[in-house]
Amino acid sequence: MPFLLIGYGVLVGVFAAFAGVGGGILMVPMVIWLGKSHGQAVGTSFLGILIISLASLIFYNKMNNVVYSWGIYMGLGGILGAFAGSKLNLLVSQTQFQKIFGAVIIVMGIYLILKK
Repeated sequence: MPFLLIGYGVLVGVFAAFAGVGGGILMVPMVIWLGKSHGQAVGTSFLGILIISLASLIFYNKMNNVVYSWGIYMGLGGILGAFAGSKLNLLVSQTQFQKIFGAVIIVMGIYLILKK
């Protein structure tokens, strides 16, 4: 199992660092597929994303591609959103979570395909 998770982490890291997407879009479904609850999937993906984000930040910083003030402001707002989202996660069932998560991914995919 560790090798599967490490391999998947490599793929998520490449995609997240290349496209700037949160690795959770890829990690959460995999963790659920491996039998964990939606709460465990989200929490586990945040740990993975933290590690991936720190590594990506180091490399993007070396290329002078980090606007620190903007990142700090978004991060501060994200703290508030994270508390709200964590509480909301407790209120939905596994089935509801999967439907909501899937719908968000579909909408984002359609937007990216149709965006000019």
